[in-house]
Amino acid sequence: MKSYNISLMPGDGTGPEVINEGIKVLKAVAAKNNFSLNFTNYDFGGERYKRTGETLPDSAIEEFRKSDAIYLGAIGHPDVKPGILELGILLKLRFALDQYINLRPVKLYPNVDSPLKDKGPEHIDFVVIRENSGGIYTGMGGAAMVGTNQEIATQVMVYSRPVVERCIRYAYDYTRKRNRKKTLTLVHKCNVLTYAGDLWVRTHKEVGDADYKDIKQDYNHVDACTMWMVKSPEFYDVIVTENLFGDIITDLGAMIQGGMGIAAGGNINPEGVSMFEPIGGSAPKYTGQNIINPLAAICSGGMMLETLGETNAAAAIDAAVTAVLASGKIKSLSAGKMGMGTREIGDMIASMVS
Repeated sequence: MKSYNISLMPGDGTGPEVINEGIKVLKAVAAKNNFSLNFTNYDFGGERYKRTGETLPDSAIEEFRKSDAIYLGAIGHPDVKPGILELGILLKLRFALDQYINLRPVKLYPNVDSPLKDKGPEHIDFVVIRENSGGIYTGMGGAAMVGTNQEIATQVMVYSRPVVERCIRYAYDYTRKRNRKKTLTLVHKCNVLTYAGDLWVRTHKEVGDADYKDIKQDYNHVDACTMWMVKSPEFYDVIVTENLFGDIITDLGAMIQGGMGIAAGGNINPEGVSMFEPIGGSAPKYTGQNIINPLAAICSGGMMLETLGETNAAAAIDAAVTAVLASGKIKSLSAGKMGMGTREIGDMIASMVS
């Protein structure tokens, strides 16, 4: 029997609650599909930082390198200044493990309300692939004359051809594997960001022309993309974009698919260790009340299995989530309005996986 070693970071607030339901479903589907999952828990997050002043030690990163994947609940604590945990844990881990792809499915499930009028599941089913380790988030830049009326600040969007090309190739491969509309849309702002944009546009075309002639190439400026995602989301199959633009449009994607309660994501190193998480935050005000929505955590667990190669098990989780939502038993995706508790939803989906 195949076995996978999974590092757990339940994190802060309601993170442990949603991750528990994800584990419940993962164990159920593993038992049905003849593989096992071994979980190792790590308590990195706000409480540990308050207690020890430690975010993420280098020794932990070395331990994570030995696992098959990382499963994250949520990071964020009301008593810790914003940025400390995000930079000290999430970004540090992303860069250390070279998780250069952020993978965000945007899928509207049945009986889930989208704010888009007259759009249903048949219209909203695409994937955003965001370059996850370069661009403006690398922190290159600086400030001068801080605090004066002449203050200057710079933040530089930096990309090399290898960083762009590996993301583009991943996106082409994913589009081919997805095998839907076989269309890869590059999103950038090449009319204004002429140097970085030109690098992305040329790489998209050159790689596609050389090695992916079966995939249709498309391009949107990022401002146009935000309009089309709202007006005609059915146009999209797979979107590939740079780090900053991807950060913005994936939140728009989460809203059109029904909100953060159903949005799952992965930070992917195709050759190494990847991390999977619900997109929503730690929601500390709901902690311990059994009212938080666990669906995004459950779906991110399914993404983890797909990336590990357990495609049948991943499909079984998606089918169970679809069936539960189609049944109408979940009244809303909002905390406290679901019509059942966090644990009850986890139990229901775990009982339905095949």
